Amino acid sequence: MTDTLAVVASAVAPNGNIAFFIAWIGVFIMVALSGLGSAFGTVIDGSASVAAMKKRDDIFANCMILSALPGTQGLYGFGAFFILQTHITTSMNMMQAYAILGAGLIMGLVGGFSALQQAKVVANGIESLGSGNDVFTKTLILAVYPELYAIIAFATCFLIGGIIPKLAM
Repeated sequence: MTDTLAVVASAVAPNGNIAFFIAWIGVFIMVALSGLGSAFGTVIDGSASVAAMKKRDDIFANCMILSALPGTQGLYGFGAFFILQTHITTSMNMMQAYAILGAGLIMGLVGGFSALQQAKVVANGIESLGSGNDVFTKTLILAVYPELYAIIAFATCFLIGGIIPKLAM
């Protein structure tokens, strides 16, 4: 197994540094999963909005605001990319690489999953708006709960980024 990793590292990483490769995999996972969750989440809510506006076309502004909410998790993943990519160098060690991989998994999984769960809350609120119920503010408040976990994941990436230089020792 180690020989296979060495071959892969020499092919894809400068100076055969597998740590460099692992760190970039972590960043790719982070951006991809949080972005996918946001993309699917906004599609779910956009579809609910179109269905609700067939009943009431006066709710477009509220639907538009609510439909955008799951998109923030993708932005958190993208923001965490900027925090962590500065620590990826060809001279990094495995501990630093694993820290970035771990941060990538945290942000990617939590961001993607929370976007999808937030989309469910929002889609129900949009459906209720279409039925004539005044639930915009309440939906907005309830949609904050899944968002909180994406914010915590982003903060975790920020904190991990702060300890990466100390792992160089």
